[in-house]
Amino acid sequence: MSLSLYNTLMRRIEPFAPLDPASPTMYVCGPTVYNYVHIGNARGPVVFGVLAALLRRRFGGLRYARNITDVDDKINAAAKELGTPIATITDKYTAAYREDMAALGVSGDFAPDMEPAATAHMPQMIAMIERLIADGHAYAAEGHVLFSVGSFADYGKLSRRDLDDMLAGARVEVAPYKRDAGDFVLWKPSTDDLPGWDSPWGRGRPGWHIECSAMAAAHLGTTIDIHAGGIDLQFPHHENEIAQSECAHGGKVFARWWLHNGMLNFGGAKMSKSVGNIERIHDLVRAHPPEALRYALLSAHYRQPLEWSDALIEQSVRTLDRLYGTLRDVEALAAMSDIKMSKADIPDEIETALDDDLNTPAALAIIAKTASEARALRNTLVHDASKADALPQLLELASQLKASGIALGLLQQDSAAWFARGTSNADDARIQALIDERIAAKQARDFARADAIRQQLADEGILLEDTPQGVRWKRA
Repeated sequence: MSLSLYNTLMRRIEPFAPLDPASPTMYVCGPTVYNYVHIGNARGPVVFGVLAALLRRRFGGLRYARNITDVDDKINAAAKELGTPIATITDKYTAAYREDMAALGVSGDFAPDMEPAATAHMPQMIAMIERLIADGHAYAAEGHVLFSVGSFADYGKLSRRDLDDMLAGARVEVAPYKRDAGDFVLWKPSTDDLPGWDSPWGRGRPGWHIECSAMAAAHLGTTIDIHAGGIDLQFPHHENEIAQSECAHGGKVFARWWLHNGMLNFGGAKMSKSVGNIERIHDLVRAHPPEALRYALLSAHYRQPLEWSDALIEQSVRTLDRLYGTLRDVEALAAMSDIKMSKADIPDEIETALDDDLNTPAALAIIAKTASEARALRNTLVHDASKADALPQLLELASQLKASGIALGLLQQDSAAWFARGTSNADDARIQALIDERIAAKQARDFARADAIRQQLADEGILLEDTPQGVRWKRA
């Protein structure tokens, strides 16, 4: 098996080979922690988490960093409004972000090894800026330090646009201290009411772009294998990272592969705080099964836009109901026999799909096909006792289904826990009491009462399924 990834820098899919075969390196742009993040901010961590897990399986190791931007003008504004230090804001929302990511299954092999925070890397940023000035790639002006875009001949190689086109399509501050309109800030002065750090250019704070360059170099080295993030970061953020990193490190390549995920659209427009068409993860994970949100984020290829909607979430819930229902029914049959389900390796089909530029829709289609085969075989076993010798084959299919989910961070819950989501023990006991009453009514041939109980539960969103193993129930 050979992993191939679409490299934005080269505009093509290329076979992936890390510099160090025992330890690939990956950097993913993380959040600016001034508020709860929206579901669009989770697409990168979820899909690149799948890549992280794949790299760990394939190469036996990975050094994966995802940063925390904890100094930024938006953070400063929030802190000023509340009259608190910026750490009060950033500590709260960093913790909330980690909680949200964990809820979406971005943990374990899917999580970064390190989460560097910008405020902990001021010496590294200042040192990088000093190197850029010394080599003629940056200059100080009126308390600011700016990168000289004209000093880097390859500027624009990632976005493949010339400088005039890039400036026309971006909000670029034109200030009198700039030598060129495209020059961008590496360091800026801080007034007394703003956070600041001592530097050779006075008390100030870093520009956004220098933060990622300094943190990536500090934790992963001057050249990294993979740099990933949203397509909206391609310009100017990633373009500027390349320029300042390669100039600070004597022309060494900054990142060998650039991966960019497509945006989430909501109501036909890109999900954005500035537009106001957002759905916060903090709210979504309390209203819907988090695993269904994860499934939805993986349902389209990561490079394509994804239209986010209630219908997408509901479809993801129904799909997981079928998948977990298949596992539950097979487990019930297994419990009646002496044959146990074994733990399977991730099927080659799944690995092959993910090797093809993280084709998660293809992997999900394979999972659906495996579940369909298992359901068909299970129904055959239930209705034809002569086919009992096919039970080991059924258990193998169920094991493959569970193992396939491992690669995507799905189907690892106990099936009973999935169907009991959002309930309390009291709710379960009441529902079971009504089911028991319905069973008794049917045995007494009081079919009117049995039908009334079924309808009562249906009105509450509880669906019943009569099976040879007894009555099953789930929430619609």
